[in-house]
Amino acid sequence: MGDKLVGTSAYSLHPKEAQDLPIVGNYIDPNIEKILSLKPSLVVGEDFNQKAQDKLKHFNIKTLTLKLKTITDIKNSIDKLAKNIDSKEAKRLIKDIDDAIEKIPKNKSPHSVMIVYGLKEDLSSATYIAGRDIFFNDIIKLCANTNAYTANSNKQPVLSYENIIALNPDQIIILHSLATESGVDVEKALKAWHKLPTNASKNKNISVVDDDYLHIPSHRIALTIKRLSDEMQNYKEEQ
Repeated sequence: MGDKLVGTSAYSLHPKEAQDLPIVGNYIDPNIEKILSLKPSLVVGEDFNQKAQDKLKHFNIKTLTLKLKTITDIKNSIDKLAKNIDSKEAKRLIKDIDDAIEKIPKNKSPHSVMIVYGLKEDLSSATYIAGRDIFFNDIIKLCANTNAYTANSNKQPVLSYENIIALNPDQIIILHSLATESGVDVEKALKAWHKLPTNASKNKNISVVDDDYLHIPSHRIALTIKRLSDEMQNYKEEQ
């Protein structure tokens, strides 16, 4: 439906043509006036930006709310969106995800994994990580590993470096966005992580991945599943 798209969020990178569309703001607080100026027949949002969607309804703009947290959510949302825009692509896209899941190798040495959002050189400030109710946790479990973060809170986990040490993950995978963190010194940032006394540091199981699709809860999660499962296969056992 690319030729019918009239606007997008500030974070759209794929496909390349999306970067040429008018930007209506961020996910949480999009610019309502900008959206209205584009005269959309449908605005698609996530369940956490319901306020913005409710405002649009006052202007008789049709909205569609998707939930995109877990792998199941993503597959259901692809199907839901396809039905709303009369697309026949859903089955193919969902099959790609299912095929990626089927091909996931199980770790021969199950271990605890912490997935970190964003790479930074100073770990004294808050660190955001993947919690339980998110597709990253699904991928960790599909690889026969466990999430180092064990609390059942549905809130975004935010840790201090003391919290990270207390969790003591066996493996740390850092998701680095070249688009938003281009000024980060990767070598310096990794040195900071290796200074923390954790099993991951001790056994050199800290890595950075910078593929631009990793954060995106879309059909491209098929790529994320393969990329992160490969990364977990690189785990080195304790010496």
